[in-house]
Amino acid sequence: MIGLSMILAADALAKLGATVGGGLAVIGAGIGIGKIGGQAMDAMARQPEMQSKLQSSMIVAAALVEGATFFSLIVSLLAIFV
Repeated sequence: MIGLSMILAADALAKLGATVGGGLAVIGAGIGIGKIGGQAMDAMARQPEMQSKLQSSMIVAAALVEGATFFSLIVSLLAIFV
């Protein structure tokens, strides 16, 4: 009987860790995209003629951050449900 309760406790801790990890990934993505947008706005204010290049590189950087976040969320969901 002790073995079953230890397995259930380990499963609960794994699910808790997955949810905390997923939450931290989303918080990190929010901070990262905020920094990308803020720095791009500063750069556009300094050099308005570079706006199109800055905007396209900002979109690519934000997409990379979102991709990494989605990957970590998928891993977290797999840890919860599998």
